[in-house]
Amino acid sequence: MGTDRRKFLKVSAAAGGAVALGGWGDRAGAALYQGLPDVPSAARALRILILGGTGFTGPFQVRYAVARGHEVTVFNRGRRQADLPASVKHLIGDRNTHDVNALRGTEWDVVIDNPTTLPFWIKDAAEVLRGRTRQYVMISTISVYDPAGQSAIDEGSPLLEYKEGDPLAVTPQQFGQNANALYGPMKTASERESLKWYGPDQTTIIRPGLIVGPGDTSFRFTYWPWRIAQGGEIVAPGDGTDPIQIIDARDLAEWTVRMVESHTTGIFNATGPRGLLTMAGMLHGIRAAFPGDRPVDFRWLPWEFLRAQGVMPWQEMTTWIPADDPESVISRTNIDKAMAAGLTFRPLAQTAVDALDWVRALAPDIQARTTRAAGLPAEKEKKVLEAWHAAHKT
Repeated sequence: MGTDRRKFLKVSAAAGGAVALGGWGDRAGAALYQGLPDVPSAARALRILILGGTGFTGPFQVRYAVARGHEVTVFNRGRRQADLPASVKHLIGDRNTHDVNALRGTEWDVVIDNPTTLPFWIKDAAEVLRGRTRQYVMISTISVYDPAGQSAIDEGSPLLEYKEGDPLAVTPQQFGQNANALYGPMKTASERESLKWYGPDQTTIIRPGLIVGPGDTSFRFTYWPWRIAQGGEIVAPGDGTDPIQIIDARDLAEWTVRMVESHTTGIFNATGPRGLLTMAGMLHGIRAAFPGDRPVDFRWLPWEFLRAQGVMPWQEMTTWIPADDPESVISRTNIDKAMAAGLTFRPLAQTAVDALDWVRALAPDIQARTTRAAGLPAEKEKKVLEAWHAAHKT
């Protein structure tokens, strides 16, 4: 464990805690990518197959890869439209029904598998692609980790974190009606299926944390820019010192492409930012990105009070999990290995501004549906604040 990381965990860093990418020269093709102002060409053009490619991170991968000079083909059901460069080739199939016929007889330098959650998706594609690609990349999740198998941040430290070698979830942590309990174990099984078919020398497994930014229909981060832009008194969870980890979809997508360019294999956690980002640091950092907007008053409320008011962490207090919840370790995921492999981060302000601009540009009906996906509803927030002020005579 590096000294810098120990320091980050003891001291609240500046709001962004992130490093902007810069220094790109003027190159042809940069206009194809909506992210960095200029994108340099890769040293060698690759034939890249992206399974999926039209979801949240996929289009960023595609645009960046094309701007870098790679030949990109996407394979999906063809049901979701995405604004992809004209040079991108499209293959149609449906892994839900074992239809991978369009992949037969193809050869690739790299296969990037974005959407896989079910192990048979890996198996079906691998039966066709094994031996026909130099590298296979699976986008997994930090939800694969078993909360009971956390590593100590430092010897003797009570704080815990996730590291790449920690035990993985193989059975649901919860049963009953919670279908999300299967997500981590299914990703674990899919990771193992990937290694079984392609082997460790050809396989790269990337485990992202909470992916955020423009295009995120889950609203799990964008709730905060959206709410802060409205101004007024805002319910904020805890005392502001709880750690938060997020990664911009564009940072994840670009790094994934650079990883295949360097033919880097192995298992990597992928979240951010570089240093400690607290809940207060994130909210004030977002607020600073909109200096001309309405006045804001963050009302920091203890978890005990929020729980009594029926306020849900993560879903309503988005990005946040209380410290007494074992799942809070997901906000202390070790990313030293990924940073050593070149993972970089946009400033928090850029992510916040771009995410809010994206939501504001949506058609009214889609915007209304998106802004209801997560976050504390306005009427509920009003009642929570009234209850707090009544209890404290403020």
